Amino acid sequence: MRGEGADFMIATGHVMRYDEGMKYDLIVIGGGPAGYVGAIRAAQLGKSVVCIEKERVGGTCLNWGCIPTKALLKNAEVYNTMAKHAAEFGISCGDVSVDWSAVIGRSRAISERLSNGIAFLFKKNKITSVTGTAAITAPGKVTVTAEDGTVSEIEGDNILIATGARTREVPVFPFNGKTIIGSKDALVLEKRPESMIVIGSGAIGTELSYVYHSFGTKVTLIEALPRILPNEDNDVCTAVERSFKKQGITCMPGAKVDSLQDNGDSVTATITAKNGKQQEITADVCLVSIGVVPVVPEAAGLELTERGFIKVNERYATNLPGVYAVGDCIGGIMLAHTASFEAEQAVEGMFVEGHTPQQATLVPGCTYCHPQVASVGKRERELKDASVEYTVGKFAFQAIGKAVASGETEGFVKLIFGKEHGELLGAHMVGECATEMIAHPELAMSSELTLEDLNSMIYAHPTLSEAIHEAVLAAEGRAIHA
Repeated sequence: MRGEGADFMIATGHVMRYDEGMKYDLIVIGGGPAGYVGAIRAAQLGKSVVCIEKERVGGTCLNWGCIPTKALLKNAEVYNTMAKHAAEFGISCGDVSVDWSAVIGRSRAISERLSNGIAFLFKKNKITSVTGTAAITAPGKVTVTAEDGTVSEIEGDNILIATGARTREVPVFPFNGKTIIGSKDALVLEKRPESMIVIGSGAIGTELSYVYHSFGTKVTLIEALPRILPNEDNDVCTAVERSFKKQGITCMPGAKVDSLQDNGDSVTATITAKNGKQQEITADVCLVSIGVVPVVPEAAGLELTERGFIKVNERYATNLPGVYAVGDCIGGIMLAHTASFEAEQAVEGMFVEGHTPQQATLVPGCTYCHPQVASVGKRERELKDASVEYTVGKFAFQAIGKAVASGETEGFVKLIFGKEHGELLGAHMVGECATEMIAHPELAMSSELTLEDLNSMIYAHPTLSEAIHEAVLAAEGRAIHA
């Protein structure tokens, strides 16, 4: 096997042994949603664990991704309600102003609080936490280089790589932290820009477009593919684009950014629109959000895929003896909850006799802009391409009492059922609390419930979840409130 013997060794210079005489059951490299969950699960199984993290525990998700963006999104929603919709609720609050530094400060404080919470869980579960950059130097051996350059060595029976991914940098769009930025920079801008170009309308680009637009930034959202949020069902893409345009966000699907020019205090993008016409747009800031690339630790002989992800088998084992990998660094469905699931499966595969690790196949996806987007399972275009016969049930929130009472009537629930057996094949939602409601159809799919099963349930009234029931009924052509 590749990586054994001399080929596996990495020159490390002077190395001192960390925790002299200790050999851990598991060494975890990376403290994000995969790493810290894997570490805690192993500790719960009675194993000795050390977790190595380059920065703060919690990883990108907690410190620079999922959590701080959701804090900013909540700020944006509160401001939107007070500044633009207060009168609809009979509330007069005069001029509403924004303290941008406090907005950013709240986001950072929440991340710090939750990171400290992970550190507490490590102590509670007797997990050793080490800060530094890890490298696998031999079977069962990892060196850690601290910020001051000190190198130490840790030994363990098993190694779990959970190093995640980072923002993709494009050479023609070089980040400078001021006018051309990545998502991490967007979370800590000292001053809110008056105008912003966002390249890429995945979840990150779409969410941050909504945040900055809500606080008054003129946003132009550019997507090379034909639809905004291109990985979603076509009906969802259309609804979000329509909503964004209504809010005042300029959406340019099917457009190509030919070049970016840094003007010092602004940036100019040369764009070819979907009609073939070229134009220039100048803004204070350009946010480049066109995906991520895996972060792979130094490990001689570690086998990678063509795209640079770590190659693993069905037990999440790499080609190196005793080395496993999970989360974004192995590709697949690159979401925090996928990473956590894979980590638990890998760890239980290592330490629970007879356990067969499962793969992440049925995974919900959520985008927390307004209106929210959530989906699980097949998209309609996939079923068409595969010539699968299906039935669609779709129901708008505008006919749901709770949505009307809440002033949140935008969006719909769309359910796709197999025509022959009535099994739920896919669920797609746009609207208030969609990211919470998606668990309902996900459970139905994982339990192999049918249209008949879902219709036999009693749905509480008044709730937004009644839209799911109406969508089930709509699939049979008998929605009550249509």
